[in-house]
Amino acid sequence: MEIEYKGANCVVIKDKKVLIVVDPTENVSVKETQNPDAVILATQDKFAPSKTPAFVIDMPGEYEHKDVSVRGIPVHTHIDKDGKNSTIYRVEAGEIRLAIIGHTDAPLSDDDLENIGIVDIVILPVGGGGYTLDSRDAATIVRQIAPKIAIPTHYADDKITYDVPQDDVELFVKEMGGIYEKMPSLKIKSSGNLPEVLTIYELTRTA
Repeated sequence: MEIEYKGANCVVIKDKKVLIVVDPTENVSVKETQNPDAVILATQDKFAPSKTPAFVIDMPGEYEHKDVSVRGIPVHTHIDKDGKNSTIYRVEAGEIRLAIIGHTDAPLSDDDLENIGIVDIVILPVGGGGYTLDSRDAATIVRQIAPKIAIPTHYADDKITYDVPQDDVELFVKEMGGIYEKMPSLKIKSSGNLPEVLTIYELTRTA
């Protein structure tokens, strides 16, 4: 499996039989959304592309598509707690289990954690600015879920336009402490190649 960061909260997850695109919002460019074999996960329905031949999931529920198993869990958005208008996704692709966190708040509830279950990788926004999780809340969620890998997204980037200024990713790295690596993309051959202890991977934006 290979995970690439495209900017904002968008990542592309590839395997031999798997192609997943997360939150391909208007401020990022992701050609994979036009691949009919792709599965698109939108943590809010407004993040789902309107024209795509791909299989789009933009709400809670249980889904199976090709070699991807998805559970969508309804949660509050970070800035609107009157309803559950955002979705956390638990994804099983091959041997790897992932949690995709969008614009929600911390801490997660016991029910949320039970629905997420045990996962290997957590992908979540960290930029804050009153719009999404900041470094402290993101770290809280990572510690609650206790994965082997955490991949930060949606942080300050002079090539990405955000509605509100975002914090630097370094704030999240400092908040978490521990092992940290920066690389172009994350490649995992199998679940047996996961790190033994929690590792933060900052991925270089490729779009």
